[in-house]
Amino acid sequence: MKVILAIGIGSFFGGVIRYQLSQFIQSKIVSGFPFGTFTVNIIGCFCIGLVFALTERGNLSAEWKLIITTGLLGGFTTFSAFSMETVTLLRDGQLLYATGYAVSSVITGLLATFAGIFSVKFL
Repeated sequence: MKVILAIGIGSFFGGVIRYQLSQFIQSKIVSGFPFGTFTVNIIGCFCIGLVFALTERGNLSAEWKLIITTGLLGGFTTFSAFSMETVTLLRDGQLLYATGYAVSSVITGLLATFAGIFSVKFL
């Protein structure tokens, strides 16, 4: 029960941080491209890579991995928002933005995850 509560608390904070950071970034850039969500997704991918590598190395318990990945990062990452924003761009006829957003999010997200893993393995 303690782990469930910790996951819920982590999700709360992750969601709040996601909202604040995404809004802050988007407010600084005048564009139809959803840079706020994009940035949050990439940061989340990098962080989940760090957690994965730290757990493999034995520096993080399985419980903490679950709390951080499912709770905090689950609340922080926004692939459901990513999906909706892509559909909205498509619906609005913004094919170039939609394609660029989808492709760059997936590729950069994967690269950021690997970067997080390698940051732990080689530092």
